[in-house]
Amino acid sequence: MISRKLLALPLAYGLLLSGCQSPADTAAPDPVATIDVAAVITGAIDEKLTLYGAAEANGAGKYTLSAPMEALVQAVDAPVGSQVERGQILVRLSPSPTARLDLATASATANAADLAHARARRLRTDGLVSDAEVETARAAKQAADASRASLATRNSALVLRAPASGTVEVIGASAGELVAAGATIVSLVKEGDLRARFGVDPAIARRIPQRSYVEITAAGSKAAFNVPILSVDSVVDPVTKLASVYVQIPDESGVGAGESLTGRVLLANIAGGMTIPYTALLDDGGQPFVFVIVQNVAKRRDIVVGPRTGDRIAVTSGLKPGDRVATVGVTALEDGMKVRIQAAKK
Repeated sequence: MISRKLLALPLAYGLLLSGCQSPADTAAPDPVATIDVAAVITGAIDEKLTLYGAAEANGAGKYTLSAPMEALVQAVDAPVGSQVERGQILVRLSPSPTARLDLATASATANAADLAHARARRLRTDGLVSDAEVETARAAKQAADASRASLATRNSALVLRAPASGTVEVIGASAGELVAAGATIVSLVKEGDLRARFGVDPAIARRIPQRSYVEITAAGSKAAFNVPILSVDSVVDPVTKLASVYVQIPDESGVGAGESLTGRVLLANIAGGMTIPYTALLDDGGQPFVFVIVQNVAKRRDIVVGPRTGDRIAVTSGLKPGDRVATVGVTALEDGMKVRIQAAKK
């Protein structure tokens, strides 16, 4: 029979071995992140400003057609967006009942004034009235004739035609609607007379060089075109609090009035500046920083950034040429973490 002392020997030996192991033998390995890196490089940096705006009619190329008298809209021949030629019918109006009454009244008044003037002249010939009475009758006749002629002219202008070739921008009334005299019925943008207006911070507007060009891209399009700046208006818009940059839109661009546009303008060219890939940049409560890789260890480095150009951004402080910064996998890094470089990039 085996004694209990002999059975206890293996157990005691196992406990002795486990007690001899150090904490380092059982600790988990340090985490290692797999990243890509790129070197800090120097070179010329184009400081470009991105602008946002829209195409609009030039003040000299916009026409507004109004109702010449109180009228009813009979038909809208050219709805919003229509391309029209000079002289083409846009909207047809007809005089309202009140306008017809005014015209009839003016005609009757003018006829009566004509008769009164003729009678006064006959009586003056017979010496029955004075020259002053004849003059009064003549003035009344002229006023009545002018009123009748004005109403007749306005009545004949109830067919609104395009004063120039262009695009219908606004139709201010629908068929069957009663419109007041002077009400805007049609707004027409003259063909080939568009400009773009971009909003810009007033402080930056003062930095835009004279004779600069803007690279413009229309919404939903990848094709860009360059146009010179017409003017920079430093007067701040009370709503947007922005100054304005104006450029002329060329006919061949195909841009329409009201279309959203994005512009890029060169502010300055900085020689010998440092740049890093934009993907390396991180932010901590407004403080930009990167992870510099030194002997396969990530070191956090706070930096001061400059303008962005393409997929790179300028760094004005915090790095030196030749430093390697993490560009891929950066969000998983912590200060002092070991890394494994997947593929170094220049």
